[in-house]
Amino acid sequence: MTTAALLWSLLFGSVGLGFFIYGRRQRAVVPLVCGLLLMVFPYFISNTVLLVLIGFSLMGVPYFVKT
Repeated sequence: MTTAALLWSLLFGSVGLGFFIYGRRQRAVVPLVCGLLLMVFPYFISNTVLLVLIGFSLMGVPYFVKT
């Protein structure tokens, strides 16, 4: 794993924790699931470009999907 991948993983994990806490307190499913996925997916993706693309798309899902 490269330094860039580690830093991106840290960023996405931190944002995921924020989404997870927000979703749990507001009882909103979409931010809760996106937060959980943002915290977990960097463990399975080793390609940095793919990591960034998936991370930004998961961060955008709660903005576009309102429930």
